[in-house]
Amino acid sequence: MPVFGFGTLIADPALTISATRDALEAGFRHFDCAERYRNESQVGDALENGLAALGIEREDIFVTTKVWNTNHRPERVAAAFEASLKRLRLDYLDLYLIHTPFAFHPGDEQDPRDEHGNVIYDSGVTLLETWRAMEQVVDSGKCRAIGLADVTLDKLKGIYESARIKPAVVQVEAHPYLPETELLEFCKEKGIVLLAFAPLGHGIRSGPLEDPVVLSIAQRIGKTPAQVLLGWAVQRGTAFLTTAKTAARARENFDISPLPEDAFDEINSIQTRQRLNQVVNTGIPGFIAQGN
Repeated sequence: MPVFGFGTLIADPALTISATRDALEAGFRHFDCAERYRNESQVGDALENGLAALGIEREDIFVTTKVWNTNHRPERVAAAFEASLKRLRLDYLDLYLIHTPFAFHPGDEQDPRDEHGNVIYDSGVTLLETWRAMEQVVDSGKCRAIGLADVTLDKLKGIYESARIKPAVVQVEAHPYLPETELLEFCKEKGIVLLAFAPLGHGIRSGPLEDPVVLSIAQRIGKTPAQVLLGWAVQRGTAFLTTAKTAARARENFDISPLPEDAFDEINSIQTRQRLNQVVNTGIPGFIAQGN
């Protein structure tokens, strides 16, 4: 899996197509998608046309997508996988993730709510049962690896210990304000890739991009704050996802180089701790509008 990944959580369909194409031209070869984003068709269109125009083979890119919470029941997983594959216009997936460890009421409504506006969870299926269905997707020959997203270390350990096919990747929020050090160490020990989403802190102000330590290092080494944060992410042994919406930003985010050791250590010493997306606790995405 390429260390540099492009995340496709983009609400506008036209922008999804142009941003994905720009990322491909900038050099990104890992594209992270999701059933929940409702734009797999646009990503598929951009990749199909972009590969043809640039003379890139399908085997030269890595495509990830995710099964959503409403499809956790084992009998729904294979159908959800096939639907994503069709929308993405692909014959196989490189990686399929369980989007969150929380099961919602099964059905076509991605955001099921009761009369009080509360999410309707599904207590009739366990995460391990969903994982067993994910293993069968690999057995089908159409998926090369499976993993988990928005998961805590405890839940990951439970799946890892019981799995016939071990998780290849864990995708979680990770940045200097949420380094997930214990989870990262476990992943390194077990040969699991930790894929960091929001490595720039979702661009939230004030966040890692405006941290005085990061700003000081950026000025000192002649890089942008984003390049500093992405360099730190790679240097500590994670892969990352970034969602650049312009060609210039895609090129900036791909132009990463190792940090000096003192700079790397300075970022490791940042004491601020802040989780920016609570999806790991609820299964409800913090950055997708409810009902969309």
